[in-house]
Amino acid sequence: MSRVWFYLPLCLLTAACLGHSLKAPTVSSQQSFKSGLFNFYHSLILADGKETTVHLLKDIPKRYYFVLEEDRALLPFTITVTPCDVPIEWSILVHKASASLLGKAAQGDLDTQDVSRFQKATSMVSTIFNYKGNSVETYVGMSSQSALYMLEFLSTERDTHITVYLTTDTMSGHLYPELPLDPRIDVIGIGHTTVTLTWKHSPSALQHRESIQYCLLVNEKHNYKSLCAAETAIRFSGMKMPPTLTLSLSPHLLEPQQVMILSNSELSIINKVSSGEVRQICMGTKNTYTVPNLSPNTQYYFDVFVVNLLTNASATYTGTFARTLEEPEPKVMKLKDGKAVQVVLDGKKQKLYSLQYQARHKKVQFAFQLCRGQVQVHITKNSKTVASENILGLRHLSLKGKPLDMYLVQLRSTEKSNSSVKVQVSPHFHKPLFPLLPESLKIKSFSKLRTCNSVTIAWLGTQEQSKYCVYKKRIEEDEVWMELQNTDTCSGPEARHKSEKVLCKYFYDINLQRAVTTETIKGLDAGTLYLFDIYLIGPSGIPVRYHSKVVKTRKKC
Repeated sequence: MSRVWFYLPLCLLTAACLGHSLKAPTVSSQQSFKSGLFNFYHSLILADGKETTVHLLKDIPKRYYFVLEEDRALLPFTITVTPCDVPIEWSILVHKASASLLGKAAQGDLDTQDVSRFQKATSMVSTIFNYKGNSVETYVGMSSQSALYMLEFLSTERDTHITVYLTTDTMSGHLYPELPLDPRIDVIGIGHTTVTLTWKHSPSALQHRESIQYCLLVNEKHNYKSLCAAETAIRFSGMKMPPTLTLSLSPHLLEPQQVMILSNSELSIINKVSSGEVRQICMGTKNTYTVPNLSPNTQYYFDVFVVNLLTNASATYTGTFARTLEEPEPKVMKLKDGKAVQVVLDGKKQKLYSLQYQARHKKVQFAFQLCRGQVQVHITKNSKTVASENILGLRHLSLKGKPLDMYLVQLRSTEKSNSSVKVQVSPHFHKPLFPLLPESLKIKSFSKLRTCNSVTIAWLGTQEQSKYCVYKKRIEEDEVWMELQNTDTCSGPEARHKSEKVLCKYFYDINLQRAVTTETIKGLDAGTLYLFDIYLIGPSGIPVRYHSKVVKTRKKC
């Protein structure tokens, strides 16, 4: 079939030349033939020294032609084909003829005998190379006489595209960067969230450091045999990509599913696709790189491309893969009846903190006191979820089950900064874990009662006899925000310095309207800021801290 298709352009060219009696200017017969072929098949001529993108439709072969002339004894040439998606089939066919015959065909000077010779052209066609697959393949050939070559491409899986590069100038540089003799990527370090890679330098990178760079592709699916294959796969997953994404330094070119990170002269682009994250990282001419922020116990595939920034052409190292280390299971702390546990949660690593409790009664009550930040709690009973919510202030969760039921409490910070929460469990519903709280935990100060050395504050109490302890701390103007932000609402009086203690008192009132107390703190310095804290301590001994209050004494009295 290929021979028939090769024969058609030859016959058509012959007929056209005879019908139009083309007369070329005084040039060589080889140049005349090439010019005539270009006039009739300009869209199918393969350019010399230029990369050509070829789009293929499924099951429909596509053919390109080029001519090698006999102006030199031996004419070397190379053809590089890069599939950008599925495997393809491609082959090279050659038709050898004398220069005089080709020249006559181009000028329309064929006689009856010449036409007969052209009609027997199929017998002069031979296949010199064929390949099937999705790897980048290069053919290197030599031609000793004028010849017409045909490249035939076929995709049997789906519509796709490829790139083809033909050159007869094999001495003055290369479009594609060179790979080292050993193009493998070595894995030299594996952690829970990192993998360290190294590879041998490309000769092109050593000679042309300004125009060559390495780009790394990381994904969870498989290795890619070319950069255009990787970009096609990302597009095929349903995400639009700007051209030459790996080399793009303009944030406005990125789609919403892409995140670009620039740091230490490195470009990192993270693409969110259906099969997970695909990262593209360009790091200049460094040949060792540690990939950060990976997931534990996950297999990743790594591909390195050496890219010519001037031509945007690339060569691909032999890809590798590695599985990150499995993260050790977090230690599970056991909760004991009535004992409060304060947990500090790492917001940056977003690790889960687990607490375990085995019930001795049918009913259990969990109490959570948010100390700092924001915390999410998830409770399971015998591996089934029974509660999941964010904790605000104080929260009691009463659950019913059976004796010996196993409860697992998992805590996680929902902020990037550290969070803290206090947890307590008890089967005794009639014994509250936390003291009875007033309607408000705010501290009020009276501006009219402020003096140069005293401040009067007031706070709400409850109907339950409780202990209230007042503390003060002298602070500067620039410390106010930090003091209020870093307040640990779970810390009790034991965390305070003895010199900061003002007093402790008991009070309550059956009538909530009158459950209010005031206190005048004396011996203060004029024109000075003070931070006041009040701790409510109930029968269980667990303190609850009121909202801190900052008051400034009068400067002049």
